Amino acid sequence: MNTETLPGTRKLALVAAVFVIAPIPVAGSGYYIGVLSRILLFALFALALNIVFGHNDQLFLFMGGLGGIGAYTTALVADTVGVTAWLALPVAALLCGVVALSVSWISARRRFTVILISILTLNLQLVLSEAFVGARDLTGGSTGFPYELFSIEAVAEAVGVPTPVVLYYVILGFLMAAMVAYVWLINSKYGMAFEAIREDEAAAESIGIDVVRYKTIAGFVAGVIIGIAGTLLAREATYITPSIFSFVAVDVIALVVLIVGGIRRTYGPIVGAVVVEAIEATLSNYAANWRAAIFGALLILLFLYFRSGVIVRARDLLESRDVSFGGGGGGTSVETEADTD
Repeated sequence: MNTETLPGTRKLALVAAVFVIAPIPVAGSGYYIGVLSRILLFALFALALNIVFGHNDQLFLFMGGLGGIGAYTTALVADTVGVTAWLALPVAALLCGVVALSVSWISARRRFTVILISILTLNLQLVLSEAFVGARDLTGGSTGFPYELFSIEAVAEAVGVPTPVVLYYVILGFLMAAMVAYVWLINSKYGMAFEAIREDEAAAESIGIDVVRYKTIAGFVAGVIIGIAGTLLAREATYITPSIFSFVAVDVIALVVLIVGGIRRTYGPIVGAVVVEAIEATLSNYAANWRAAIFGALLILLFLYFRSGVIVRARDLLESRDVSFGGGGGGTSVETEADTD
């Protein structure tokens, strides 16, 4: 890792510290712990989408289906083989990575545009949703089954905190690990190749960049993250049903989170997840009957006035205030999009 990633690592440590402390004031409230957990989960989904779509123009619209593959595979492997879910999770994550890699490889080989990729993956999402319902002997159909895998109850009892709090920290650990991997990836040769491919695939190929290889790598990494996120999402819900992994429940929210936070921004997925889930929780508490309508209207306003994401908009507002008060304008700096937090 080069020296440019060190400031980003320090910021990441600060973000991790904030989320470590966040549950302490509300540790006794299962509702607010659930909201915090959903923030982390959809930040994880949006991070995967940032890699594959933000940096590679591969719009995956089957994240719910991939997440479902991860969750169902973890449960079935753990139950069939008789091992702990902690051992079954890597198998499920790798399977999701292979599925996503295959989609990326086919799309790259066939030179699919972002629209064609989105159509392909959306159809896969519909197929997987039907498969989850149809394979009743394995999945329990539309009614599903209890999903309380991962032996964290003993840890909760030993520490003296509720089980959802322990699960929250487990999800936080996975998110921070994924963030570290993302920072390294984008600041490595892979990140430079991703940027070149995103700007102009033909030009990238002309200088010797293997477009198919790098796109499949991005697909694999994103698939692994989505598989883990889907498994944790089912564990947070404690009951697995196909509806948890529907297009509206996962893909739409993850895409909104990424756009609100800022595409290709290091902390865009986290900021976007905080904003979206905060709006969702507030409306659920104070305007439940009008939640869908108000939520949609607020998202339209966010897209109109924060088209580059909340992070960029907030930075621009601060810079304009600084200039208006005579505090700026002393120089310029060059930053990559991924380093602009």
